[in-house]
Amino acid sequence: MSIQKWPLEEIIAFAKERSPYYRSLYQGIDSLELSVLPIIDQQEFWNSKMLTNERPDGIVFKSGGSTGAPKFSYFTSVEWESFTTAFGLGIAQGILDDDDRIGNVFYVGDMYASFLFIGDSLSWIPASEKRITRYPIGGSTDPKSIFKTILEFDINVLVGVPTSIMTLMDYYVKHRHEYSKVRIDKVLFGGESMYPDQQDSIRKLFPQVQIASVGYASVDAGLLGYADRTCKDGEHRVFDGSNIIELVDSDTGEIIAEMGRAGRVIVTNLTRKLMPIIRYPAGDLAEWVEPEGTSNRKFRLIGRSGEAARLGTINVHFEDLRAAIMRSLPEVNGLQLQLVLEHFNQLDCLTIRVGGQNISERLVVEDRVMQVFIQEKPVYIAEKEAHHIHPVVVEVVELSSLEMNSRTGKIKRVIDRRSA
Repeated sequence: MSIQKWPLEEIIAFAKERSPYYRSLYQGIDSLELSVLPIIDQQEFWNSKMLTNERPDGIVFKSGGSTGAPKFSYFTSVEWESFTTAFGLGIAQGILDDDDRIGNVFYVGDMYASFLFIGDSLSWIPASEKRITRYPIGGSTDPKSIFKTILEFDINVLVGVPTSIMTLMDYYVKHRHEYSKVRIDKVLFGGESMYPDQQDSIRKLFPQVQIASVGYASVDAGLLGYADRTCKDGEHRVFDGSNIIELVDSDTGEIIAEMGRAGRVIVTNLTRKLMPIIRYPAGDLAEWVEPEGTSNRKFRLIGRSGEAARLGTINVHFEDLRAAIMRSLPEVNGLQLQLVLEHFNQLDCLTIRVGGQNISERLVVEDRVMQVFIQEKPVYIAEKEAHHIHPVVVEVVELSSLEMNSRTGKIKRVIDRRSA
């Protein structure tokens, strides 16, 4: 399977001609240069008609969002094959070896992409690159059944979200005497970060294990980065020719060329025309770790940007949550919201900080905000009860205590302290 891709100028012109959203966004702009075009506002994007064909062939996936505002990503059949082919070739640059037997424990169902995406991507790795065997297990499978399969087929590689992997490790600790022949040589994770304390706990069980990212992608933004054998924790390489990654200063909007300076990850996809992705915020912060001009230039992820917070496997879109909370608190003037992410005891924790000018009943407001969060993210209860995440904390605070950006004076929307 060859990877279908188009020149940047052709994608921009096509989007402007065929997509109502891009036609409006680029009104009055004649240039086809990327730096001249505006960065997408995610809320406007998802509330608009962005498709270039209303009745295409292909496949549709749910792309996060809240219960009140679901988001769906569209791919033609060829675009999906191009996406998974490129990502599969990226996986092949990583730690896999010939004869690896890979258990896919990503989650499947409800129109989510991860299980199918990783399965399809692995299937496109040519035998000339890596000769592997795939076992499509699924993250919701009972751990006992998973370990039975691991034993039966001598599976030595697990690929999944850290939440799935850690759940399996917890089960293994409790039943270790039954699985003395299990040997996990490699863990490939995706969808969320795997933090040092989680990795250390796996190495205590399997001292020989190699742990690495399966790659960096999302069903909305598409291809983002791949991890080869030179990549350290958090590092990935750009898919030259299939995507364009820009790092943009959060305060000034300046495109960052130098190494070691943090910026928002902005992606332009060169393999999609049905739902064009042009200067789309990926929701992460990163810094370059190789000089400008380096082939497939390497960058390092360093946290979440202001668009979204990722709590374990749960995507919390800032604007969606703020809009829902504002609807539930019409009596509060000047309501401000701040999401703080932390990581301790191998689990993520989210604190929702709420400030306003006339909040008199703090406990009532905190309870109402918590109820809104549960309504918007119904999966939260199950994730909390399964001990995949810490309970969400809601705090009503003085507006003056919300953390500000020292350069702009604006309230920081998402504060990610996990990388520290």
